[in-house]
Amino acid sequence: MESGDIILGLDSGTSVVKAVAFDLEGNQLACASARNRYYRSAGGAAQQSMTQTWQDAVSAIHKLGDRVENLAARVVAVAVTAQGDGSWLVGADNQPVDDAWIWLDARAAATVEKLNQQPLAAARFQATGTGLNTCQQGAQLAHMDQHYPELLARAEVALHCKDWLYLNLTGVRATDPSEASFTFGNYRHQRYDDTVIDALGLNHRRHLLPEIIDGTQITHGLTADAARQTGLLAGTPVCLGYVDMAMTALGAGVHTGEANTACSIVGSTGVHLRSVTIDEVWLNPAQTGYVIPLPWPGYVTQVQTNMASTLNLDWLLNVASDLLSSFGCETDHARLVQQIDRWLNDAQPGTLLFHPYISLAGERGPFVNADARASFTGLNYQHNFGDLVRGVIEGIGMAARDCYQAMGATLPGEIRLTGGAVRSQPLRQILAACIGAPVRISQREEAGAAGAAMMAAVAIGAYPDMAQCVERWVRPLLDDAEAPSPALMQRYQQLFPQYQQIRRDLPAAWQALNSFKE
Repeated sequence: MESGDIILGLDSGTSVVKAVAFDLEGNQLACASARNRYYRSAGGAAQQSMTQTWQDAVSAIHKLGDRVENLAARVVAVAVTAQGDGSWLVGADNQPVDDAWIWLDARAAATVEKLNQQPLAAARFQATGTGLNTCQQGAQLAHMDQHYPELLARAEVALHCKDWLYLNLTGVRATDPSEASFTFGNYRHQRYDDTVIDALGLNHRRHLLPEIIDGTQITHGLTADAARQTGLLAGTPVCLGYVDMAMTALGAGVHTGEANTACSIVGSTGVHLRSVTIDEVWLNPAQTGYVIPLPWPGYVTQVQTNMASTLNLDWLLNVASDLLSSFGCETDHARLVQQIDRWLNDAQPGTLLFHPYISLAGERGPFVNADARASFTGLNYQHNFGDLVRGVIEGIGMAARDCYQAMGATLPGEIRLTGGAVRSQPLRQILAACIGAPVRISQREEAGAAGAAMMAAVAIGAYPDMAQCVERWVRPLLDDAEAPSPALMQRYQQLFPQYQQIRRDLPAAWQALNSFKE
């Protein structure tokens, strides 16, 4: 065993916190995780215990130590990323003010509507490149300012999840250029922007915004208290990574030097990112999506996110499981997942249209509507369960194309795919044909933690820049490109205008249905 040969990547998601060990060549050595939970309550609230999230991160690191011999002595740097958006308020003595409002929290919906009608709304979008939605800290703080001012009165700094973990690791209150610029700043210079803060009505709360640091250039040492809790060595450099969307895309190959590449993260949510230069950013007329900087000078990602991606499939499989259980036929989710490829292969393509807006929080990409609901269009008596499964997957693919078209007139030349669902070859073919571009999967298991670890590798001088790190850590793990079937692509191209037209016609129905919410 060598001393100082491991970068520890910490990735705190909404439901799982992962600690991952990488060697300096980018090989994943081990991974450990701890469950992290959130809860929902009245009015669209979705919250997470800040104290428990830190404890879960500590637990994941200890579990990793059980799997990697002499971990503490071997860790040359720690890198942290986490779920994006949300509001993690910290008060006196660096203690939480309350449980965090996470990205699933929908309480700020009415505030978003009001802010989008204000005179500075267009200027805010031009600066951030990001459409305002209920997930974001800017909208949530504006809502708190009006309805929960006591929370902000007790707060000394407003952080995001990764920032909270960084504070616990280093004692430093900071955020990174990615979340700072798409929430309160300008993607061009990646600092705070006075016009944006004014547009949110938060000038009097500006003191809550933390320092912005770039983790590829600045690290802070692990504190003695954090060392005692984690079992790592005090003084170990800690790198504040960018938001998990950017880190996952970086680790999965969103940018490897070529032009016109993109990445789709096909998980519970769907995240679609396109790598462009700052000058190539195209801001859509609907004023939706995100512009998120990469830790690669001169490059950003244009981003559109579906609130629900494979959550739609989970819903359908859960319906089947519940039905079977009611007749005494016990099955489990894993067994149903094993049948997906068979259902996809047996069903005829393009006989249904499915709009995959199953999330309780509505939709945010490529349009923002907290009332959005999922629906099938075109059902007939001959359709069976396999047709529904295929329709859902095609709907996920159509939603991805909808997102990429909101980033510019020209679709990406190649999509790099990551997420557990993309291991299915029939599913990859559907996505490729729906989007109209070749796809390539990354064999990288923990892309988010890897992206953050790559930043740490540059910060400590293991690589001179991100380009050389990507050549070593990312490119070798990209599989060969898979071209879409021409016939399948033609079928989906015929259906896509109808898909878009239907989703434009549905909002009145969504609003009427949601008027009966308790």
